[in-house]
Amino acid sequence: MAAQNVCFFQCISHINTDSLLAWKTCLCGRKFTLKLPGNVRQVQRLRDDDVLALCKCLRHNECVTGLDLRYNSIKNEGVEHLAKLLQKSSLSCLDLMFNDIQANGAQVLASSLQGNGTLLSLRLSGNKIGRGGGLELASMLQENCTLQELEVADCDLVDGLHSIIALVIMLKKNKALCSVDISRPLLFSHQEEWAVHCSKMLAVNSSLMELHLGRMGMTDTGIEQLTEGLGRNHSLRYLDLCSNRVTRDGAFHLAMMLKQNRALEILDLSSNQIGDGGAGYLSKVITCPCCTLKELSVCRNNIASEGLLLLAQAVKSSSTLTHIYIWGNHLEEPVCQVHLSDLISSGRLHPEQTDVSPYEVDGHVFLAEVFQSLRKHVYNIDCNRTDLPTKTLIYVPTFTYGYKLWVLTKTMTSHIKQ
Repeated sequence: MAAQNVCFFQCISHINTDSLLAWKTCLCGRKFTLKLPGNVRQVQRLRDDDVLALCKCLRHNECVTGLDLRYNSIKNEGVEHLAKLLQKSSLSCLDLMFNDIQANGAQVLASSLQGNGTLLSLRLSGNKIGRGGGLELASMLQENCTLQELEVADCDLVDGLHSIIALVIMLKKNKALCSVDISRPLLFSHQEEWAVHCSKMLAVNSSLMELHLGRMGMTDTGIEQLTEGLGRNHSLRYLDLCSNRVTRDGAFHLAMMLKQNRALEILDLSSNQIGDGGAGYLSKVITCPCCTLKELSVCRNNIASEGLLLLAQAVKSSSTLTHIYIWGNHLEEPVCQVHLSDLISSGRLHPEQTDVSPYEVDGHVFLAEVFQSLRKHVYNIDCNRTDLPTKTLIYVPTFTYGYKLWVLTKTMTSHIKQ
């Protein structure tokens, strides 16, 4: 790191207006999220020494309640600095997705969170914390009773069966977590033992609102086990089962579950293989008065004209379903195109609530893809909680001309003291 004595006026001449606005907001006592993602800034990504400077600046700071450090180059050493910061700050949201954190970093973070009472959201997806890191986080949940959101997708939990089971077992006792993402844990076993534990957890858990189980290699057998617990669950609103191996039989079990479950509102089945048969099962339950489903994604499910027609008719008859996403199926049949086009033109299906758009050429109706998809989250934490009537969300870029983050933190500290 360069020399620490940096002239305040020299630095201030290179700071853009967004940074100054953020500091002014800080001085006014407003709560805000400091956003420093590495994938949108035209500068070098943050490293461990940058994190050290940032943590020194934010220590005892009550204005910054959210910290977004996605897509940077933060390693275990940087996590140690953040763990110390968590003990002396009012951070409620920490986003570290897709950095270079490994098992040791996850262990340090988990130890820090055992006694933490302020952090509400932790996102670690995309870090290779491995099986050891997953077990440490599961152990942390035994002590922590304030964390509400945890994301550990794509974390290379190699042979992660024990990590997943440990996390699921902790969810039986933990009454604080509302949103969990454990997608793609790299499971080697095909017996789906974790699904049995997950089913038992869902049967007794009353706080979980959102569960992401994408890319788990789940088959119809796993779905059958999972739906046993889902049928008795009264809190889950969002279930993500995308990119698994669910076929017609799995869709049948889900349809039977939807007749019993009165809480589930969003179901993501994209990139499976339910086919016409599975679409038929779902179509029948969608029209039932007992079904509370509002949003459904069946993109890329090998559904042909028969299944698509059934879904179109179900949407027309349903009193609750408002969003449906179907792109990636066999939409070439004219009869399908006409029925789906009628849903949109009649106003039954809003154009912004589906991923297809009809257009006409020489009297023939065709469907085009619209880049809209099922929302990723239903549970959102406000990291900028304040007694003021409005919240402040500021994007704070670093300097141009190659200045590093330590210049920003040095200047912020000097500015606040003045």
